Amino acid sequence: MRRVGCLILISTVVFAWSHRTIARGTESAEITLEYVAKRAEEKARKPFRSPRGDLPDVLRADKLDYDKYREIRFRHDQALWAAEKLPFAVEFFHPGYIYEEPVRINEFSYNYVQPVRFVQDFFDYGKLHIKKQIPANTGYAGFRIVYPLNQPEKFDELGAFLGASYFRLLGKGQRYGESARGLALDCGESDRPEEFPIFTDWWLGKPQPDDKELRLFAILDSVSCTGAYGFRIRPGETTVAEIEAVIFLRDPDKVKAVDPQRKPLVTIGMAPLTSMFWFGEGSERKFDDYRPEVHDSDGLLMRMENGETLWRPLNNAAVMRHQKFGAKNIRGFGLLQRDREFASYQDIFNLYHQVPSVWVEPRGHWGEGDLHLVELSTHYEGLDNIVAFWEPKTKPQPMDPFRFSYTMYWTRESDMKLSANKVTGTRIGADPRDPQRRQIAIDFSGPKLTALPDGIVPEAVASCSENGAVVESQVFLVPYTNAWRAIIKLEPKPGNKEPIDIRCTLKKGEEVLTETWTYHWSPP
Repeated sequence: MRRVGCLILISTVVFAWSHRTIARGTESAEITLEYVAKRAEEKARKPFRSPRGDLPDVLRADKLDYDKYREIRFRHDQALWAAEKLPFAVEFFHPGYIYEEPVRINEFSYNYVQPVRFVQDFFDYGKLHIKKQIPANTGYAGFRIVYPLNQPEKFDELGAFLGASYFRLLGKGQRYGESARGLALDCGESDRPEEFPIFTDWWLGKPQPDDKELRLFAILDSVSCTGAYGFRIRPGETTVAEIEAVIFLRDPDKVKAVDPQRKPLVTIGMAPLTSMFWFGEGSERKFDDYRPEVHDSDGLLMRMENGETLWRPLNNAAVMRHQKFGAKNIRGFGLLQRDREFASYQDIFNLYHQVPSVWVEPRGHWGEGDLHLVELSTHYEGLDNIVAFWEPKTKPQPMDPFRFSYTMYWTRESDMKLSANKVTGTRIGADPRDPQRRQIAIDFSGPKLTALPDGIVPEAVASCSENGAVVESQVFLVPYTNAWRAIIKLEPKPGNKEPIDIRCTLKKGEEVLTETWTYHWSPP
């Protein structure tokens, strides 16, 4: 593992720097992942303590509602590093409302490390008269990173780290959509609530004037585990984040000390992605809305160790769906927004055609494990109801360091191609000749299909799980789009009410021409 850091020389003086007063500590240290991991391990040896108890009452959700919280605005001219004209700057979120867990933030550079203290004057409180009720040692809720992403000299929002272990990044010309998380614990398990780890401490690496990337480190904490995270963020057309992590599961006695009723962890979700899918072109569950589609992502893309690429369109069923894909040494996965046409959404307020796709590539071999897709039922677009993550088959033992690393790409695929011969549309409806059957139209496009000689029609290779049957499959050229459309007819087994897994790919002889379309269809 690469160790990236800077030698920190720390004295006991107090001095003025960039118009803020900063107190120094008394240690010399090199800020690396190992430095942070040591502190995470120390935390893991003790029961979890939520920082929520440090929040003053005036900032809690029962006193500070959504409208009041929006009154509080960070003063842009107070951004960290803004006065020094550095390539990155950081603005802070005020704690309060639903952000009830204050976060400790530090800054490091080649010759110092120092806390970034909470300062009320960094904020405009609007019509609120609460400043005198907020202690001076209150932490921040999180932070946003700003950078000249779209135009030189104009700082735009590059990303934000706010709430639990959630974060979002942007590439050039993108708008916020899906989120990532540090870790997902027991997500999608029906017999227990999900556990949400939180980032409690941050170290922000001060950039040099010619730096093209930003370095961050964080401690993740939860009832069941702690962890150390390192981030290298490189902005661009596609913004790239290289992430390294070390996780420590707490001993069961430390967990029971906080929550005697808590069950042992079932699922440890690595590199989790969270998105929203309300309805799309293939949705059978319709809603009364003027827009044709509403979603931040329309499918899950998976690249397996054997080279097969799978595309799983997302769905908003009436009940939760939790699907697992065997994924030993998975080479990549992501929640993508493939449909980039404004006409597909017709939304001038939420620009769903400009939100990023997020692709995860493991570094090294992750070994045996499963890729999970959790689809929660939702009745409106305000809830993130989609989660994807990878779970290791063998769980680490308590207090054994569990290391993994990966790269995330926040992209619109304009400068990277994740799958050239791909699914471009999924539409599902009843078979007009037999309402008990489903008729599924799947459009495929790509250079392998374009290169087919005239008169050659690819074959649809379709199959499904034993509780259903594919009774017919045909392939047609769509002359208006030059896509090839596979139309398959599916028949559930009599009396079956369980979801049916379906697969389809296009081939010419033994040559695979496209990625594999896969779906989880639920009989009514």
